[in-house]
Amino acid sequence: MINALTPQADRAYRFSVAPMLDCTDRHFRVLMRQISRRALLYTEMMVAQALEHSDHLDHLLNYDNIEHPLSLQVGGDNPKMLAKAARLAEAWGYDEINLNVGCPSPRAQAGNFGACLMAKPDQVARCVEAMANASNLPVTVKHRLGIDDLDSDSLLINFVDRISIAGAKRFAVHARKAWLEGLDPKQNRTIPPLQHERVNQLKQQRPQLTIEINGGLNTPKDCLQALQNCDGAMVGRAVYAHPLRWQSIDEVIYGEPPRLINASQVIKGLLPYTETHLSRGGRLWDLCRHLLQLVESVPGARSWRRDLGVKAQNSNADLSVLQKAAQQLEDAGL
Repeated sequence: MINALTPQADRAYRFSVAPMLDCTDRHFRVLMRQISRRALLYTEMMVAQALEHSDHLDHLLNYDNIEHPLSLQVGGDNPKMLAKAARLAEAWGYDEINLNVGCPSPRAQAGNFGACLMAKPDQVARCVEAMANASNLPVTVKHRLGIDDLDSDSLLINFVDRISIAGAKRFAVHARKAWLEGLDPKQNRTIPPLQHERVNQLKQQRPQLTIEINGGLNTPKDCLQALQNCDGAMVGRAVYAHPLRWQSIDEVIYGEPPRLINASQVIKGLLPYTETHLSRGGRLWDLCRHLLQLVESVPGARSWRRDLGVKAQNSNADLSVLQKAAQQLEDAGL
């Protein structure tokens, strides 16, 4: 077993929270920082074309310093636009930039980015090379095992080899193939079977590469088990749906001293950030929509979630709503 105190323990990617559309915005990332100080966090995917033409880069790229280590994930197939995205990521102080080659959505296919690019390894290589040459940030790639009928071990290893030569520093491999025809994005997260053994085999065949496994990891123990074979463990929906399940992750993965983290402490830790957000014209619901799963499987959890959801969605909701919600939990010992 790989012990949490190995020389690799200081590497952020040992545990990461996967990029998720409508989930991993800056508010959720600040929430996760109350739970893990060490995890690598990702932005939602940003389309390179949007970054190229946007007049509101502050809205797209701004974040709180507490979010580090932080990776900017981008989607696209145009090397020049992706090179600009890499320069922007460096200028804004991100810790790395990640290219999405795993999203199976019709929108991604229509824009010729995401998982469909697995059929075009040379194009991906040109994109990665342009990104690597444009900044000093590590360029990483998140991808699937394969797509449709392009789903063999030889195609997978050829893809990884080609992208590695182009300059990719880490491969976050979702341990499922993607069906681009016939399955929607949600179905593509569950219907194609998990094949962890293929990711493990990829690492065995290319031990010099940094391979991170994603998919089907539901607990810190699952992640520690995955690290016996791979360099990193990436978790998405299980973190978003059950944030406090991961309160021991810094101890388990990075060998940090144990910390007791409860829901009221998490919310109290968010109060200064929330106050700043509100002072800039933001809404309380922007943050509170991510908090509803903090409390689960205890008496009164459903009532607490319903009460916070109703009050936080009020257009005039202020910081006192969150303060009272935290106090309710503290009074209940949560």
